[in-house]
Amino acid sequence: MATRDSIGRTIDYQVVLIYLLLMLWGWITIYSASYDFDSSSIFSLDISSGRQLMWIGISLLAGGVLMFIDTKTFYNLADLVYFLIIILLCVTIVIAPDTKGSRSWLYIGSFALQPAEFAKFATALALAKYVDKSGYTPGNIRRNFFSWAIILLPVMLIFLQKETGSALVFLSLFFVLYREGMPGTLLLVAVLAIVDFILAVKFGEEMLWNFTGRGLFYVLLLTQIIFIVLLFVENPREGTIWRKVALVHAGVLALGAVVNKFLWQFNLCYVQIALLLLSVLLVLFLHVKKGLRKVLLTVAMVLGSIAFLYGVSYIFEKVLQPHQRVRIEVLLGMIDDPSGAGYNVNQAKISIGSGGFFGKGYLQGTQTKLKYVPEQDTDFIFCTVGEEFGFLGCTILIGLYVYLLIRLIQMAERQRSRFVQVYGYCVVSVLFFHILVNIGMVLGIMPVIGIPLPCFSYGGSSLLGFTILLSIFLKLDAERFKYN
Repeated sequence: MATRDSIGRTIDYQVVLIYLLLMLWGWITIYSASYDFDSSSIFSLDISSGRQLMWIGISLLAGGVLMFIDTKTFYNLADLVYFLIIILLCVTIVIAPDTKGSRSWLYIGSFALQPAEFAKFATALALAKYVDKSGYTPGNIRRNFFSWAIILLPVMLIFLQKETGSALVFLSLFFVLYREGMPGTLLLVAVLAIVDFILAVKFGEEMLWNFTGRGLFYVLLLTQIIFIVLLFVENPREGTIWRKVALVHAGVLALGAVVNKFLWQFNLCYVQIALLLLSVLLVLFLHVKKGLRKVLLTVAMVLGSIAFLYGVSYIFEKVLQPHQRVRIEVLLGMIDDPSGAGYNVNQAKISIGSGGFFGKGYLQGTQTKLKYVPEQDTDFIFCTVGEEFGFLGCTILIGLYVYLLIRLIQMAERQRSRFVQVYGYCVVSVLFFHILVNIGMVLGIMPVIGIPLPCFSYGGSSLLGFTILLSIFLKLDAERFKYN
């Protein structure tokens, strides 16, 4: 077990300082976001800032305790902690009351805890241990499947709790697997799925011609282009064949467009699907003797894209909640609803813009005082910073986060243990996703999915979860010299 003196000499004080600054700034901003002329003291437990101060104390105590736990304990108990969190997530689905449309909060007396916040460090530990023991081999599907399952299992359970934002955070851990050797094709497939979804939703009701849907045509065209590019990239020796395939795709589409325009209108999307399926059969035939492993991901990308495309309407209509569908439509410019679904973002922009360069001053924000922005001490707390501290304050806050991420990457790179290194990159990925999406949704460039700004937004579960996530890495890094 580490001593107080050894930890004091090796702990990374830059990260500790930034973490404390963020918590302190967040605490006074939470008070400002709920402040009016009749407000109680900042320390009062009757208001958000007082309760947040209590959670700050609990979080600091938890972080301090973690500093005195032997580092081998984190490795040895990673699987058990993950298993217990998965059980807790399952229990939450069953017993949690409905709170604002989700079943993700457990109530213990006057305390409310969100298990999804603690699943982040548990999943990071389990993933780091598995990658350390088994590695990540691009060609070993069985071994890689378990690493994907470690990430996707909590995603599925949190989706069942109807907490879409929290569930999406876990997908950021795939960036860690990419660094460990996961083919870039898989990330490309993920990006393509997002683009497919956006195009299908935005242009789903529009027609390119009488029988050809604009959204479906655009998505299939993008799939064709990426499919052919991947063929060239993954199998450059057969470039002559792929050039002929590309010419056939272009020629048939051009001919179909001319026929549609001047002779006879039909659904050109069927032609696109036929071209893709015939090309897939050709690729499989050419590689049946050479081994299908090289083209398996490319083929899966095409077939998955077609299947996903026809499932978009189901996902949009049946899986997403009504308020989530409206938020996506507002973000994509499909509807203009400044007093409804777009109200939060619209008021957040007004708040940030009204702050100017230097801001109106602490406790002087009129938008904040008049409570124009809902959730302004949690998901939309960044707009309070913009109004009271201005562009300068926003830049400083973002700079603190950027410096924190860079420092954590440097810490991950200097590790001698693969377990610690992978865990470090898990921490970076989770924090980066939270920061990017939270600030992005306040600025109106990301969908509003309701995730907090790390160590800044009001919320005991999120603050404690982030503290544990970060403190474990600080402890592992402080004893990095023990590893060979």
